[in-house]
Amino acid sequence: MLIAHVERYIALRRSLGFKLHKTSRRLHAFARFATEKGETHIRAATAVAWAASAPTRNSRHYRLGDVARLSRFLHAEDAAHETPPTGLFAAPVSRLVPYIYTRQELARILETAGQLRRQKPNPLRRQIYVMLFGLIAATGLRISEALNLRFGDVLSGGVLHICETKFSKSRLVPLHETVAFALGRYLDRRRRFAGTDDHLFLSVGGKRLSHEMANYTFRRILLLANIAPDRVRRPRIHDLRHSFATRVLEQCATQRDAVARHFVGLSTYLGHADIKYTYWYFEATPELMGDIAAAAEALVAGEAA
Repeated sequence: MLIAHVERYIALRRSLGFKLHKTSRRLHAFARFATEKGETHIRAATAVAWAASAPTRNSRHYRLGDVARLSRFLHAEDAAHETPPTGLFAAPVSRLVPYIYTRQELARILETAGQLRRQKPNPLRRQIYVMLFGLIAATGLRISEALNLRFGDVLSGGVLHICETKFSKSRLVPLHETVAFALGRYLDRRRRFAGTDDHLFLSVGGKRLSHEMANYTFRRILLLANIAPDRVRRPRIHDLRHSFATRVLEQCATQRDAVARHFVGLSTYLGHADIKYTYWYFEATPELMGDIAAAAEALVAGEAA
């Protein structure tokens, strides 16, 4: 019964525009857990026990929050459903400090990807990861957007069609001519191994490459390339997106109107629903701080005159 409730709840919220991929997995897992205990209604103690079994505090917090929202939905129909307390595993929200890759490090990442061990079941392994990580570094795509690309999303004129992204929006992403050329060469080789799946980046099994495998391989490449070996928190694929945004800003003129235009353009290019999300991606680099200092000196000198 609880599984049916979960499916009905997820279907309703998805009809309102929510995707809920992770929430759906968590709630189905909870429903199975509670059903195995012989329960047909949500019990607060059961929800807390299930949430507590997660490996991290954040995971426990998300689990309990998902069940609490489901329980409030069901309680409106049947008061026998109990709502668990949501603050048990709450942790302070802090921004993860992104790692901004240098141009030399990006080159080493791609060079190392091109030297990965060959796999007979996946003869394109090297080319896949060189193109995948190079494309993200050059465009700031989200990893999910890159992995979801299909042949039909590569348009003429060096443009990518990014479909139904994080904010349920689609957008066009023009490519620099060097990136478009590299992608064209990759597609020529990829088409020789077309198979039945038309995703650009495939796994050993001939299916769409998974997040887990892409992340595992990226971590392996960072290790082999000796990038940030002493950093407690290892750099991520997503930091390529942060690096792209920051490097783009470094190339922007310091005049206020130019910066404003640049921000709007970059926000659109990255696929943000609001420009405030774009600010989240910037980091203070020596180049940016030097530009800011020079602009400040020029301003002071102008006022003094």
